[in-house]
Amino acid sequence: MEAVFSDKLYEIRELVEQRWGRTVTKAFHGIHLPVLLLIATVLEVSGDAIVRMAIYHHVGLIRIGLFIAGAALLLGYGSFLNLAPVEFGKVVGLYIATLFVVWQIISFIAFRSLPTLPILAGGALVIAGGAIITFWTPA
Repeated sequence: MEAVFSDKLYEIRELVEQRWGRTVTKAFHGIHLPVLLLIATVLEVSGDAIVRMAIYHHVGLIRIGLFIAGAALLLGYGSFLNLAPVEFGKVVGLYIATLFVVWQIISFIAFRSLPTLPILAGGALVIAGGAIITFWTPA
């Protein structure tokens, strides 16, 4: 029974990749890496902020709606990040650096929270680390 289910799942995946995979990849082919990363970052941070608002500030149908909106944004983040035409290990370095910067902007917009000196110092290390991971090519 389990093997039949697994085979069927594989067939469905193959069909989806054949019909939609190339179309989706082609649609994002012309978008530059920094733009993809910026979109992914904004989607992730916004999704996280909306989920946080749902958990701590709302109840009932509004909470459920915010959870759904946050989930949709987080799905978009995962999709855009994985569409980047770069090796995953390298894209993560640049993404983490971008994430830190966008996180501070969204944190200020959504929660009126300014970064403290330790956050700025740690953020400088995050940005430097992201640059090292992305751009350092061993000789």
